[in-house]
Amino acid sequence: MSFPIVVTDATFQNEVTDSEIPVVVDIWATWCGPCKQIAPLLNQLAVEYDGRVKIVKLDADQNPATVTAIGVTSIPTLVFYNQGARVDMLIGAHAKPVIAEKMEALLA
Repeated sequence: MSFPIVVTDATFQNEVTDSEIPVVVDIWATWCGPCKQIAPLLNQLAVEYDGRVKIVKLDADQNPATVTAIGVTSIPTLVFYNQGARVDMLIGAHAKPVIAEKMEALLA
């Protein structure tokens, strides 16, 4: 599955913290302009890193428990997980090379 997977409060642990491969969590909202700007980049990266890094999308408005637990204060926020642990975070819209560099670090 190469396109970002939608996760919820209920599926977050299974899809993210229990994942066998590194995960990038895109925390977004339907009303967020910068979130819409980076969505196509994340779709491309999901294809390029298919099977090596999983990209998931978490709607901040629909999943407040997870957003609060992670400590997200603005969106978009990308949270990088490896072996169930949060290892990095990017706040705001960033260019594809910046996101890809963080993904490469997950695989190093």
